[in-house]
Amino acid sequence: MKLFDVYPINDITITRAKGSHVWDDKGQQYLDMYGGHAVISIGHTHPNYVDRLTEQLNQVGFYSNSVRIPQQEHLAELLGKITNKPDFQLFLCNSGAEANENALKLASFHTGRKQVVAFRKAFHGRTSLAVAATDNPSLVAPINQTDVITFLPFNDEQALEEHFTAHGEEIAAVIIEGIQGVGGIHIASENFLRKIRSLCDRFGSIYIADSIQCGYGRSGKFFSHDFAGVDADIYSMAKGMGNGFPVAGIMISPKIKPKHAMLGTTFGGNHLACAAAIAVLEVIESEDLINNAAAMGSLLMKEIGEMPHLTAVRGRGLMIGFDVPDTMKDLRKNLLWKRRIFTGEAKPNVIRLLPSLALMKHDAQNFLDALKEEIQLLEQHRNTVN
Repeated sequence: MKLFDVYPINDITITRAKGSHVWDDKGQQYLDMYGGHAVISIGHTHPNYVDRLTEQLNQVGFYSNSVRIPQQEHLAELLGKITNKPDFQLFLCNSGAEANENALKLASFHTGRKQVVAFRKAFHGRTSLAVAATDNPSLVAPINQTDVITFLPFNDEQALEEHFTAHGEEIAAVIIEGIQGVGGIHIASENFLRKIRSLCDRFGSIYIADSIQCGYGRSGKFFSHDFAGVDADIYSMAKGMGNGFPVAGIMISPKIKPKHAMLGTTFGGNHLACAAAIAVLEVIESEDLINNAAAMGSLLMKEIGEMPHLTAVRGRGLMIGFDVPDTMKDLRKNLLWKRRIFTGEAKPNVIRLLPSLALMKHDAQNFLDALKEEIQLLEQHRNTVN
């Protein structure tokens, strides 16, 4: 049997990882400035993380949600404290798409409505309603097509107001990334998020803050939506929540009341997943990683912004994007194969940086030096050819 060929794969086999570095099966070291799609939040194989998982595995790895799992309660308490939202409620699941599915379903249960507002260039997942709310028709199978999603321009307050004025009584939810990731690192303005809050309050709709990629401290606040100074009704979380262990969840406003069987999951909130998530929060807090993300992000954006040819440097904290001209289309490839540095991309010409929140200054500087040198080499090559 062969693997189902849906991923473009680099011919690299990672066999070891530590901090912001990984090593392949040939012993070659790489600097990880992408964190496996923003998943690595506290650094690869952090000792506290490894110890927590090992200790839990030696006790019990799994039992179902039909019994009390104290680790879930501990995780909820830690999340309430670090997010300063102690009155919110926690539902645990397994992936970002699943978190958004549950968020949208819960919004529909609460409001009794089924219309959803999403935004251009949004990415909310690849399953059922999550992919229907993703602005990429190539990902939407015929069975996922639905008339319940309306896509509006991102950061366009007038368009949002007009849509609510016309359809507000039908709208169950507005779902928005605080910083669009796959869409190319575009920040939702603070005024726009406040407008969503006010319209949802006026019309009784639910504000869903998709924090799958832009949450968990990556932006320099726990949720990037927090820069607007207003609470969402539901926050969806995944990616950095487990530092590589599959765990996700939604934080739910106290105004939304639970009832038995309205949501459910087999594996969500299992003992190992909770151990991973608890370890992540402990390290984020003890090592002050949210402030580190803000400081390292400022350093990177300042230095990248001064480099020739790179434009539209944007982001918050350690969620950064910048545009690369067609004349330097090989820049990301050269960073990987010549400099041994992993970065991400967004079509058509964006390099994305999503490293561990524990990124050290010397690693950030090594990246900047390599980036600058590759730009110079590509420019020299272009001048020679011309």
